[in-house]
Amino acid sequence: MANTPHTKVAIIGSGPAAHTAAIYLSRAELTPVLYEGMLAGGTAAGGQLTTTTDVENYPGFPQGISGPDLMDSMRAQSERFGTKIITETISKLDLKSKPFRLWREYDDNEGDAPAHTADAVIIATGANARRLDLPGEDKYWQNGISACAVCDGAVPIFRNKHLVVIGGGDSAAEEAIFLTKYGSKVTVLVRKDKLRASKAMATRLLSHEKVEVKFNSQGVEVLGENKPRGLMTQLRIKNNKTDEEETLDANGLFYAVGHDPATALVKGQLDLDEEGYVKTQPGTSYTSLPGVFAAGDVQDKRYRQAITSAGSGCIAALEAEKYLAELAGPDETTSPEQDSEVKKGDINGAENAPEYRSNPLL
Repeated sequence: MANTPHTKVAIIGSGPAAHTAAIYLSRAELTPVLYEGMLAGGTAAGGQLTTTTDVENYPGFPQGISGPDLMDSMRAQSERFGTKIITETISKLDLKSKPFRLWREYDDNEGDAPAHTADAVIIATGANARRLDLPGEDKYWQNGISACAVCDGAVPIFRNKHLVVIGGGDSAAEEAIFLTKYGSKVTVLVRKDKLRASKAMATRLLSHEKVEVKFNSQGVEVLGENKPRGLMTQLRIKNNKTDEEETLDANGLFYAVGHDPATALVKGQLDLDEEGYVKTQPGTSYTSLPGVFAAGDVQDKRYRQAITSAGSGCIAALEAEKYLAELAGPDETTSPEQDSEVKKGDINGAENAPEYRSNPLL
């Protein structure tokens, strides 16, 4: 590995968590390398926000901003401070020895040299919302179809309209109740004959005056305007038991059928929960392995917002920086990026995690 490039910290990902981490680390003069991927997991560099038209709940943009424009700005800011961005996909990661080793897609065969080695790695590979691949889905995605009610529910095209949610768990129930603030009516399609949601959440959903739950039902086809950027106007559905079909007049369809975290790289190397998300110690980005940090939706199955992802990217950067300073030893000069002291003990232990104080430079 004599000719393999080495970096103090490598970031794998391209969304708000990855770029926030890159901005903090590059300002700390650590010159991070960020592998943003080339359609990694079928998603363009920039992550899920690249499929979002208008983002209206990200602070600092009173008129809103498109998802792609927001991610372009984050990417430019990362580069401005010295982040080296590589538009290739990391397909293999060895965390069993140090320095950690990263291989690029198509160069990950046995015997191939790694593309990079790193003293620390931030995993910010995100999670992809599951789709149903209904006819018309691609045509009306973000023009009536969404996988995030909290993100998109307040958009004008959904106000005072009939909206449909597909799913039967707590997330579906929460999203349906949230949408009642904006829609004239919310119909929930549940594939089985009962809800998987908790009893309390199911009771709230079934008793809500603006909600109708259709059991044993599934979407069949999304219909709408036949023009560029045309909007969804109808959803054809089917009863699973009778095979009877009907067409609902609806202007919004929200999927609440789960997400798939992009954790194939670290499976078997980091502790994952039962749904495949990276386990982090509460309130930190610490994973089960010292020197490896996780940020964004790859470790967050609850909030899944751009702003919370960005915040966790900041946490990962600060904790990675302290980890690297600890590796370098007590004589290493503290970076001006943050002003804090490492408590004695395991840097990757939650109980002994460093405390961060406010810094006027941040």
